[in-house]
Amino acid sequence: MTDTTTTGVRAFGLVWFGQLISSVGSGLTSFALGVWVFQKTGSVTQFAAIAFFGALPGLLIAPLAGVYVDRWDRRHVMLWANLASGLRTLAVAGLLWADQLQVWHVYVAVAVASVFRTFHLPAYIAATTLLVPKQHLARASGMTQFGQAAAETLAPFLAGLLVSVIRVEGVLLIDFVTFLFAVLTLALVRIPRPAPSAAGRAKKSMMKEAAHGWNFIRERAGLRGLLIYFAMLNLVLSMVSVLIIPLVLSVTNAEVLGRVLMISGAGLIAGSVYMSITGGPKPHIHGVLGFGLLFGIGLAIVGLRPHPWLIAAGLFITMFGAPVINGASQAIWQVKVPPDLQGRVFAVRRMLAQFTAPMGHLLAGPLADRVFRPLLVPGGALAGSVGTVLGVGPGRGIGLLFIVLAAMPFLISLWGYAQPPVRRVEEELLDAVG
Repeated sequence: MTDTTTTGVRAFGLVWFGQLISSVGSGLTSFALGVWVFQKTGSVTQFAAIAFFGALPGLLIAPLAGVYVDRWDRRHVMLWANLASGLRTLAVAGLLWADQLQVWHVYVAVAVASVFRTFHLPAYIAATTLLVPKQHLARASGMTQFGQAAAETLAPFLAGLLVSVIRVEGVLLIDFVTFLFAVLTLALVRIPRPAPSAAGRAKKSMMKEAAHGWNFIRERAGLRGLLIYFAMLNLVLSMVSVLIIPLVLSVTNAEVLGRVLMISGAGLIAGSVYMSITGGPKPHIHGVLGFGLLFGIGLAIVGLRPHPWLIAAGLFITMFGAPVINGASQAIWQVKVPPDLQGRVFAVRRMLAQFTAPMGHLLAGPLADRVFRPLLVPGGALAGSVGTVLGVGPGRGIGLLFIVLAAMPFLISLWGYAQPPVRRVEEELLDAVG
């Protein structure tokens, strides 16, 4: 590698480490505030509203945020987003210390964090493109996935221990310190500005630049197909995230649930490590579509029988595939989108790929309770047929729903392979990154 390449990779490593620490800190806060709201209200609805307010504002402003990410220095965007998020955490801690924190304060805080995250994430991905050589982008994506996996796996465990010792206020202070650490790592590196592309040089209004993010995707059938693929996959994943705890608790206790979730998290970390070391399958589209098939196999195993360790095995397989799918897709987008347009394109991509997640959260409960559960209770419509295979009784309706959901990754992966623009996206679209 040249000196410039080595410097860029080292800079990425430093930024990645800072964001890893910050992600774990943010996970601590998310868990601690969720516990605080549930203990204060006893309401599942008010607890679930945290996820709603933590997602919707960011999705709504994503197109405009992406334009600003392209106009501004990416390092500065990340730095100020980290710092502002840290100050938000400090403000919540102050309200707790003063015994003034209300549930609506938490909703406002997570909404504000959602906005800052919408600026931060496209800037982080676009900065990675500028620092890491094209042939290593998939591995860098795997490292990014590892940071998210670590936050999702370690943070609840650590937060559960820390809340009992230093209370929620102490956990929030730790999160604030992790944000400062991320800011420090960003202050120590330099991220080059991208060379302007023809589209980037054109002077347009803010709204036209925001629309250009969608137009860029719309004009490229392969990228448009990937967007459809992930919208459907995120619909399934959002429903799974809601249903997995009720499924496990229907057949065992909370202690075993914790072990099952740890095995699920281990799958997520293992997939991230695999992606970080190998860069995933080549071409990358096989990492997306091929591991989409594996994702479906895992979900089918989860629903097959009411045994905790079989459920855990299915979750391990499912979660192993998730970072490979995400990392391989991200590498494709990073290579095919000009670096100076990545902010607006990636912001629109995130908004459209994830708009199905709130739908999944809303649909999962009614589908499980009102549609699938009655089918597999004793005397239910499917008890004498499907019930002879899946079983009858508590949780079996959710198990059937998991098997139905497992068909979606299969079908959309097969659809992707059947679409030449998607299957050949890496061959047919010119690389925008050398």
